[in-house]
Amino acid sequence: MSESKEYVSQTLDNGAIHISEEVIATIAALAVQDVEGVYGLNTSMVQSNLGQEISKLTKRGQGKGIRLVINENDEISVDCYIVVLYGHSVVDVAKAVQDTVTAAIESTTGRTVKSVNVSISGITLPRAAKK
Repeated sequence: MSESKEYVSQTLDNGAIHISEEVIATIAALAVQDVEGVYGLNTSMVQSNLGQEISKLTKRGQGKGIRLVINENDEISVDCYIVVLYGHSVVDVAKAVQDTVTAAIESTTGRTVKSVNVSISGITLPRAAKK
């Protein structure tokens, strides 16, 4: 895959549409949080180059714990680093994350998701209910 771009662009008859990678990462992060059995994203596991590390310090958003690579054909590959709740099948949760993230990105952006790689970076007990 080629080096990561900052925007996914589409030229139309009356103008152009540019969707930032941060927006796509946020869409993916929100989709992950909707999957039953996911405790959350593991932000410390995202591996990226130095420039992305610096930009991560200055950018806000929910895309942390998500890494994107967009190739020259605007196909999107997503890496999700998640923590699973104890008692859930990690395979089932990972498959649900793949399906949910793919559907969310494709339906929202109109772009093809080439792959969704899920890394289970931890497991935790459910939070106790507050009284």
